Amino acid sequence: MKILIPQRFFAKLLRAVVEFDLISENDQILIGLSGGKDSIFLTYALAVLRERLRKKFTLRALTIDPMFTNDLDVQRVTKFCSDLEIPHDVHRVDIDAAIAGQNGKKACFTCAFLRRGAMNRFALEHGFNKIAYAHHLDDAIETFLMGILYSGQTSTFTPKTFLDRTGLTVIRPLVYFRESEIIEAREFINCEPVKSPCPRDGFTIRAEVKNLIRDLSQKIPDLVPHLSSALRKSSLGDLWEKSLSRDEMRETYFKYMGD
Repeated sequence: MKILIPQRFFAKLLRAVVEFDLISENDQILIGLSGGKDSIFLTYALAVLRERLRKKFTLRALTIDPMFTNDLDVQRVTKFCSDLEIPHDVHRVDIDAAIAGQNGKKACFTCAFLRRGAMNRFALEHGFNKIAYAHHLDDAIETFLMGILYSGQTSTFTPKTFLDRTGLTVIRPLVYFRESEIIEAREFINCEPVKSPCPRDGFTIRAEVKNLIRDLSQKIPDLVPHLSSALRKSSLGDLWEKSLSRDEMRETYFKYMGD
């Protein structure tokens, strides 16, 4: 396959790799390839980097089949990988049964947890030191808002994360891409995405936050750039100190109220 990518796309890709030092010499990188548009673009992008960077590294793609259906068809994804000279594996994990066993509670958390665990195990068993995921800028912003709105935490995922327990490093080379750009990339990537088998696709908290950002963007044109800036540690301004317990406030309490 002849690999072509617009220069403006390559520039964003290279910026992430250089700024966050994502790829090292002789890296063994396992790609999380769900078959969706994002992970297909990631696979193509890493093939571009393998061709253009002055570093030698190997690639392999893994699809986790959550067994939500009995007919997950990834044949065209396997061919796509073959054309890029990237080996492709499919690993079945009965996530559907695990979610059913919890009566559907925390379904998205359970699914993500089991997927990550399966990816990590495969990586360790096959000698990989890095795992690449296709999270993009919109994902980072959505995660940031979800943390604030649903758990009271100011956080998001990072472009590069070292996992202490496994010694693996997670990289996210697409962090400077908007989802709209990845949709646009389908014009030069010859692989139709696989429809998500998730029965909750489009009805998750993430989908609600995505819609919220879309609606607010119509009223606040600079919303996404501002939220992107807020992802940086340097954006932190004045925040309250952490909440104190009763024991921590005891001494001060008696100064005000006496014995």
